[in-house]
Amino acid sequence: MDNIFLLLGSNLGDRKSFLNQAIAYIEAEIAPVIRASSVYETQSWGKTDAPDYLNQVLMLRGELPAGELLQKILAIESKLGRRREEKWGSRTIDIDILFYGDAVINEPRLQVPHPELHNRRFTLEPLAEIASDFVHPISHKNILQLKSELKDDLIVKKV
Repeated sequence: MDNIFLLLGSNLGDRKSFLNQAIAYIEAEIAPVIRASSVYETQSWGKTDAPDYLNQVLMLRGELPAGELLQKILAIESKLGRRREEKWGSRTIDIDILFYGDAVINEPRLQVPHPELHNRRFTLEPLAEIASDFVHPISHKNILQLKSELKDDLIVKKV
């Protein structure tokens, strides 16, 4: 069984409700949530004129192959009204695979660890809350080290 870390984000509609619905689907269709960070409100990253996000990191323990995990995540996003119309566009829900144990996956539709996580405060703040000592399998740095090296100065605050 692998520790799987997911990042949830929502910046449209009832953001908190979308996070909670996503968690319910994840627990029903993928695996139980072992740990969950606090919810953080964050400025939009990449598209600065978009509404602020609510973000949360979950840790699951499971053995579903990564490709199947991705398919289930995409189906959950679709059930919750996610539309992929523009890069970094606003969304009801976004679910990213941050880590799948210590696996390194580099496929056209799936890169694990998430290729941008070390650059994003909205990812590292909640991740550090629940897994500060987890070691990135490529950089070999733990989450606190990655957070201390951040250049991202977007505002991320615990709700």
